[in-house]
Amino acid sequence: MTEYEIKQIQEYLNKKFSSNKFLAKKRKSIDDSCEIFLDDEFIGLVYVEDDEGEISYQFHMTILKEDLLNS
Repeated sequence: MTEYEIKQIQEYLNKKFSSNKFLAKKRKSIDDSCEIFLDDEFIGLVYVEDDEGEISYQFHMTILKEDLLNS
């Protein structure tokens, strides 16, 4: 992912959820995704998909069962 794409994803998430707390960061040595943070807490990854020239982005978030019990 380019720095521009990462910035666009960050801006999209903040606008979509009426927030300024999302931060998208480039991953070390991995170019197909970026890390997503909310209030300095890692919450998931966004992957870029290229299907015959059609670009899309997939957000993957893992929720641990123990986190549900502590909420």
